[in-house]
Amino acid sequence: MSALDLSPAPGPAPTWRMVTSQALFEFRTTLRNPEQLLLTIVIPLVLLVALVSAQIVSLGEGRRVDLVTPGILALAVMSTAFTGLAISTGFNRRYGALRFLGTTPLSRSALVVATFLAVLLTEAVQVALISLVAYLLGWQPQGSWSMAIALLIAGTAAFSTWAIVLAGVLRAEATLAVANAIYLILLLGGAVVIPASRMPATLGSIAAVLPSGALAQGLRSVLIDGAHAYTALGVLAAWAVVGGIVAARTFRWE
Repeated sequence: MSALDLSPAPGPAPTWRMVTSQALFEFRTTLRNPEQLLLTIVIPLVLLVALVSAQIVSLGEGRRVDLVTPGILALAVMSTAFTGLAISTGFNRRYGALRFLGTTPLSRSALVVATFLAVLLTEAVQVALISLVAYLLGWQPQGSWSMAIALLIAGTAAFSTWAIVLAGVLRAEATLAVANAIYLILLLGGAVVIPASRMPATLGSIAAVLPSGALAQGLRSVLIDGAHAYTALGVLAAWAVVGGIVAARTFRWE
């Protein structure tokens, strides 16, 4: 009978385990950050209740909760995948956290995958909470949830790539200011809350081809009309591809 080999066998953990661990760490960090919670959870829920309860703006024909909820889901994706990700990445780069991670067995591509998974986990919590509150307010979604989820993932990819672009070329403080400014601009004029069809013609045409407008309008088409939103998916995919190319060429890790 051969003796057991109990000698140490050092080496990195499997890539999938490192990616999972990093994704869960980033997810927990987001949930523990009051500013991130305000941006990702509180603001979308407050806007949902306010827009459904108060006749602030005309959103078209139909029940207000059905008209409002798709736009709030789009806002949640924009909050997490763009504004939150850009700010956290910018400050992580400033403080040297990205450079430190570069010295670990976790490769840069694995870090990108882990970050994307962390964003998706955060969005899953957002979607669940927003849907729960909307249901309590009487929401009756139509159409295919698989198509809605595809739009949410495509929107996440589009916003995430441009968040990385922003965080990779600007100082952390500038990233904070610019990301919040873009967030407010898209919130007010990017067809997130007000559908592009209810905006002035020129502004509505521009908003419809922005990632915010494509995601919000695609979700409205699916969840209100029960239609497919292949055009919106195409627009979001184009933003994701272009953003990915620009990010790969311009992002600086330190």
